[in-house]
Amino acid sequence: MIQPDQNFLIQLAHTKMPYGKYEGRYLIDLPEYYVVWYHNKGFPKGKLGDMLTQVYELKLNGLEELIRNIKKRYPK
Repeated sequence: MIQPDQNFLIQLAHTKMPYGKYEGRYLIDLPEYYVVWYHNKGFPKGKLGDMLTQVYELKLNGLEELIRNIKKRYPK
């Protein structure tokens, strides 16, 4: 599992999907089946891919609340 730094998690908490069916939805709020499908297909390269990989790990381990709490604690 990736061990992200605090700034990465804060940024992840506030990042929205930039395109596609779930455009505008926070990454942590993407449906689990969609994240799993993306994982199987291959995440995009770059920062978005890194964030989606982390979301996959968080959802896999039932830790979505962690990111939702960070979003509340560190508002933009």
